[in-house]
Amino acid sequence: QVQLVESGGGLVQAGGSLRLSCAASGSKFSINAMGWYRQGPGNEREWVAGISSGGSIEYADSVKGRFTISRDNARNMVYLQMNSLKPEDTAVYYCRVPLPGADYWGQGTQVTVSS
Repeated sequence: QVQLVESGGGLVQAGGSLRLSCAASGSKFSINAMGWYRQGPGNEREWVAGISSGGSIEYADSVKGRFTISRDNARNMVYLQMNSLKPEDTAVYYCRVPLPGADYWGQGTQVTVSS
């Protein structure tokens, strides 16, 4: 059973930082790409950052220079370091692992950035 569990969300003032973690289990995630998405109030879920099995990284323009995605294959975890947070970053953040024929998502962790 594939399971992803996010943690690290919370309430932070604009300009602050948070580090999100996603713990994965149930598959050999070291061979898979992993990513972070978010869904703000009234918005659709959007892609934030991704990291391939080979370590290639891409970011959405909205978070470039502020967020950093990383992975620790030994611990089956992926992280999202978020700096210089803005109120626009307020959302539920989800980690994702795409597998053949299926996408796996965590339950999400709430990030709220106050102005």
